[in-house]
Parts: sequence; C-alpha cells; structure tokens
Amino acid sequence: MEDGLTVVLDVGKTLAKLSLWDQSGTVIARETRPNKPFDAGAYAALDAAGIEAWAAEVLRDFAGRGPVTAIVPVAHGAALAVLRDGRLACPPPDYEEPVPEAVRDRYELDRDAFDLTGSPRLPLGLNLGVQLAWLEVLYPGLLDPGATVVTWAQYWAWVFSGVAATEVTSLGCHTDLWRPRDAVFSAMAVRRGWAERLAPLRRADEALGQLRPDWVARTGLSAETKVYCGLHDSNAALLAARGFAEISNQESTVLSTGTWFVAMRSPARPSDVDISALAETRDCLVNVDAYGAPIPSARFMGGREVEILSGIDTRRIDIKLDQARLLAAVPAVLADGARALPTFTPGVGPFPQGAGRWIDMPTDPIARRAGVALYAALVADASLDLIGACERIVIEGRFAEAEVFVRALASLRPRDRIYVSNAEHDVSCGALRLLTPSLRALSSLTPVEPLAQDLQAYAGQWRRDAARIEAAGATGI
Repeated sequence: MEDGLTVVLDVGKTLAKLSLWDQSGTVIARETRPNKPFDAGAYAALDAAGIEAWAAEVLRDFAGRGPVTAIVPVAHGAALAVLRDGRLACPPPDYEEPVPEAVRDRYELDRDAFDLTGSPRLPLGLNLGVQLAWLEVLYPGLLDPGATVVTWAQYWAWVFSGVAATEVTSLGCHTDLWRPRDAVFSAMAVRRGWAERLAPLRRADEALGQLRPDWVARTGLSAETKVYCGLHDSNAALLAARGFAEISNQESTVLSTGTWFVAMRSPARPSDVDISALAETRDCLVNVDAYGAPIPSARFMGGREVEILSGIDTRRIDIKLDQARLLAAVPAVLADGARALPTFTPGVGPFPQGAGRWIDMPTDPIARRAGVALYAALVADASLDLIGACERIVIEGRFAEAEVFVRALASLRPRDRIYVSNAEHDVSCGALRLLTPSLRALSSLTPVEPLAQDLQAYAGQWRRDAARIEAAGATGI
C-alpha cells in the first residue's frame, strides 16, 4: 500500500461511500450518501454532480486527518459516462430505466453469442451495450470521433485525475462488449465503432495520474496524491475475500450481498471455465477478476427483493438487535408453510419468468421478516447451484449479519463450508488489496452453524412451487 493514507470511493447503486484507511488496513473514517437517480428528460440518470459535490466536502474533511497519498474508485456495474471536450456529454443513464423495444429489438440482432461474451440478455439497461445503442438514438453524433466512453468506476478516476481509462472487471460485467476468454472486445463493439470510443484499457491496480489541481484546491489534498484506475464493486469484494487464509488459492465462491446478491466462483482450475455450460436465461454470466481471469457468476436482486417483501419502511432483516427474535420465529414459519415464491424483480435471477407471490404470508411482522430471510436463502442456494459452487462459500456484505439467511443457507448446503466475513467494509478492503496484494484480512472468517430446524421438506415444496410458477410464466399461463 502507498505510504500515508488511502481513500476508497465506493459508488454503489444504493449508497456512495467514502472511507479513509491507514497502511495496516484499518479504517479511520467513513461517510455515506444515498444515491437517487434524477429525471434527465428522456431517461432517469445517475446523479454524478451530486456525488461529486458530496465527495469534495468529505475529502476536505479527510485532508485534515493525515497525508492522503492514494485514491481508489470502486463502482457498480452497468453504468458508463460519455466524455467530450473535458466534460460529460450527456447524463449517465440509470440501468433501471426501460429501453424502448424498437431500440432493443435492433440491438438484439447485433449481440455476440453468450458462449463468447458470457453476457446474458438482461432487461432494462443492464447490458451496457444497449445503453450505448439508446444514447446513439437519443443524441445523434454523440459517439462520433472526439467522444470517449468510460465505465463507471473509471469515470470517477477521470474526475479526480483527468485521465480516461477502462478496465476488465467493468467491461466483463454483462456489458456485451468484452470476450473474457479471449481478452478482446466483442465483435459487436468493434463493428459499431464503440471499441474505438472506449477509453484505453488500463489495469485496475494502475496509477492513472495525480490529483487534478482543481481537486487539490477544492479539498486541500496533496497534489502528489495518486489516483488509481479502480474496479467493479463485486470484483472488489471477491478480491477482499481472497485475503482470507481459509479460501486463498482454493476452490471457493464469494456471495456478495447488497442491492444485488452476486455469487462469484473462483474455480480450482480457471482454465476449466466453460461459458456454454452456464444457464444464460437464469442470470448466469462470466465476470472477470482484477487480473483478467474469467469468473463464473450468478446473481439476483436480493437486497431489492428483501425490501419489497419486507416493506420499505420495515426494519431490515440484518438488524443485530432483532436476530434472536427472527430466529425464534423460524419454527412457526416452517410449520405454517409460509413461503414467498420468486421473483419480485422480474427478468433477473434464477427464476426470471416467475411472478412473485406469498403463500400463507405471516401476519406477524417478525415472522414475515423471518420468511423473507428464508426466501433469500432459497434463491441464493439456487444461484449457487447454477455455477457449481462447492467446498467453501463466503457470504459478505450487509446481509452477512442476517442470521436466519446465512444459517438457512448453511442448512441447505450441508456439504459445503459456509463462512461469513466479519469485515464491515469488504468492497473497500478489496480496493486496498489492489495496492497491496499481500494485505491479509485483519479478522478471520466465521463458520456458520445451520439452523436447528430441518429445512428439507420446506425447501422441497418451495422448489416445486418455484418451478411451477416459473413454467407458467414462461408459457404465459
């Protein structure tokens, strides 16, 4: 790690976070900001200006806490920025904005095969390429010579340094623009001229330059502060988990939990990854790690589904004070057969055609939240099966503290060793390991004990119901 202190900017879908770290990997300060899209007229857009203003204020505070020598950006996937004449050429689209069917229909004819990109067809703007296709329609000439396209983490590296770049963890995140096994742009990206507009490829751990003079003036940080290229947030979580001795250099899977639950498997033999064996239509994909290796992955919008099922104003299932009561509610939920069936975020996850519903929804709020945690575990279990996860599974992120969820997952997967990471800032720790790969986790992984109750009958019924409503959705019944 750089001498002095390191700043990590983590721009997630729901929250932006700035944290300050010393050389030992200990957090000194941390601030967060809710991220809300704004109406850009033709579409909902990411609030780049709001995040930037907040970051300047927080960094001004960080500058008074010690010498900052490095800034590493991390961000969610499926987001980009188009630059022209040293500024944003248009508002960055929010990937949850629907893309017009006419645009999508034309785009679908142009995509490379899943076997080549590991990028499934996803709804909304979750494939980065379809965002570019739509922007071309909305802003004719936007991607003519003179434009530069950067992925979202690298946009923030550009904001701080003035150097535009892209890198493989962001390009390899279901963009349709990258072929992970060949480490080249997709044929579509080349054919449509997008590969020429994408900023130069740089390594995630590469210093792009020093802090721009205007940011030195805005924050009081040193002009010598280095700005690194950075990486995709789930890949940062994967890199952090590899710092634990229990899974380092071994067959393992990291389940990163937040707005998205992303399962990323590090095979014992990376050369054995077979993209064609993944279920394209069930939200399986190939991510790319910070060093370019293909990573079989599966996802669902777990945090969003928990919010929908629990009620947006209801206490979360990971509140520490509630864990004993949530665990105590599990026997009644199982006895009543109360279960939520997938999916509540249509088009994504292992059951994309399912129409989510409750069967015998509990009236008691605690029991309902326990049922939601069981639902999350069952969907996570299905996602893990799709990528062949085995032996060692590490749950990280905010839902690692949801005991019903993690213990139910341990019950569902008795042949695997399930761990939770006690680190509170796993994504940021992964960013730190870019600078110092030898940095080890300061804490140990905690093995997860299965629930005291047998889930076999409950899970079997849930799987049958899930398959039934998925089949009905696929046939339009």
